[in-house]
Amino acid sequence: MALLPRISPLIPRSIRNTVAVTARPMHANQGVVPPQTEDLFVTNICDSLRKGINWDTLSRRFNLMELNDTSSVIEKVLLELKEPPYAKCALGFFHWSAQPQPRPQRTHFKHLTSTYCITIHILVRAKLIKDARALLESVLSSGSSIFSVVDLLLCSYKITNSIPFVFDLLIQTCSKLRMIDDALDVCRYLDGEGFMLSIITYNTLLHVVQKSDHTALVWQIYEHMIEKRTYPNEVTTRIMVAALCKEGKLQKIIDIVDRIHGKRCSPGVVANTCLIIRMMEEGRIEQGLLLLKRMLQKNMILDTISYSLIVHARVHLGNIESAWEVYEEMLNRGFRANSYVYTLFIKAHCEERRIEEAIGLVKEMEDVGLKLYSETFHHLIVGCSQVGRREESLKWFEKMIDMRFVPSCLAFNQMVERFCENGDTKHADEMLTLLLDKGFVPDEITYSHLIAGSGKEGDFQGVLKLYYEMEYKSLSLGSLAFSSLIVSLCQCNKLEEAYKYLAVMKDRSLTPPSYVYEALEKGDKTRAHLLHSEL
Repeated sequence: MALLPRISPLIPRSIRNTVAVTARPMHANQGVVPPQTEDLFVTNICDSLRKGINWDTLSRRFNLMELNDTSSVIEKVLLELKEPPYAKCALGFFHWSAQPQPRPQRTHFKHLTSTYCITIHILVRAKLIKDARALLESVLSSGSSIFSVVDLLLCSYKITNSIPFVFDLLIQTCSKLRMIDDALDVCRYLDGEGFMLSIITYNTLLHVVQKSDHTALVWQIYEHMIEKRTYPNEVTTRIMVAALCKEGKLQKIIDIVDRIHGKRCSPGVVANTCLIIRMMEEGRIEQGLLLLKRMLQKNMILDTISYSLIVHARVHLGNIESAWEVYEEMLNRGFRANSYVYTLFIKAHCEERRIEEAIGLVKEMEDVGLKLYSETFHHLIVGCSQVGRREESLKWFEKMIDMRFVPSCLAFNQMVERFCENGDTKHADEMLTLLLDKGFVPDEITYSHLIAGSGKEGDFQGVLKLYYEMEYKSLSLGSLAFSSLIVSLCQCNKLEEAYKYLAVMKDRSLTPPSYVYEALEKGDKTRAHLLHSEL
């Protein structure tokens, strides 16, 4: 841990005002000891403590009321005993000065947070870590804000000749107490004050956060520590891999790394790749590229993965030409083409509806021996569906199934919508049946398209079958599904059934859109108008 030459509390006044001033005793008519008497008291009590007298003797020799219950005298004594050989004397005095007395005036005495902080500094410097941790737990559990404790530790850092480890101990104690909500802000604040936390401290914090429900915070802390040049070790990597497992994303990231590099990489590379991809998906492209550069300098990520992620960033920004230049540089430096980069370009072309260019890239992939994977097919199916190339969309779907991939819900829904719009609902339903056997999980949109298609074709039994299938699968029927059902029943001239499910829809507190009433009006204008007016 390093200390820069400056230490000045930078916490805003609004936060600093939260400093716990709980040490003000609740009594009246207390006297004030003159300065010369106060100094003599401090000298005498310090001499007695250095000689090792016990509490009983100390209580007989000195009247606790002479402390005036003010922090100034207590802090003066503690600072006189700040050197490591007298740290245990300081701790003894800290506890002795807070002991209750028979006199009612002193039964409510409690140390100030600032007194705690001075004592903690003294103990940490003397390597009495267990005692320092106990005091930190006590002051943090007493209701003192973590920001006020940090501020007061900074204020008393120089006068106690303390060491930077005190702030590591603070974060480790916060982790133990599960005070993780403000942990990252405190780390950033300490870094701004010139203190770098150790990898042990970060690992302690990461471990606790990873065990909680704050999954996103794990990655924010990991990103921060690398930004501040505290680099992960094996323990860090294990924690981050555990976080990936908890999110259910480990296999996905491993697959990405395998497609780029062609073989398995170390767990650290997997975790670092995931961090950069997360940053890019959040739109923090420049920050991600800066962190990627630092990782590359420290051999925390492979060159071929670095190039591929830079291509990812350029494509994400919509700068396809620049992305191609990076890719060509990658090839010129002797790195192999990979299916991940090709899929990025295919996605970009499909989103721009340049289907021919996308299909051309697929041919290039196959020519160089690269295999298409599920995301590649996803982009091709969606792209072809969006431009009305239904047969090509079906071709990619069938090829995907032949390669034992299961399409995403989004891709399948796009294709089903086009098939149903073109009067081929039966084919779409057959495709769904095929996918269900392979573990595909349809959603409300899937069934809404199929119901709408069946209604358009006048297939009343088909409409009801799909509705009952949704109920059987316990799928959540929302406004979209009910609206498709009611409109389809109207198209099949089953008005009574349509009004029946309109009532069910209302019972579930779902508001029918206007086009539902328009469909009902075609069968019974008066009744539909009355219902619409009531709504």
